[in-house]
Amino acid sequence: MSVTYKPKTTKRRNSHGFLKRQETSSGQNVIKRRRQKGRKKLTTV
Repeated sequence: MSVTYKPKTTKRRNSHGFLKRQETSSGQNVIKRRRQKGRKKLTTV
């Protein structure tokens, strides 16, 4: 058996990155909510 999680920075950025969030309206809402909450980081990557 192999290990399940093999982290890749590119894949991570493509699915959870800032630009990816900006593409959709719901993603923009995510960023907006995180700004309102006062998060230091808006996205994980």
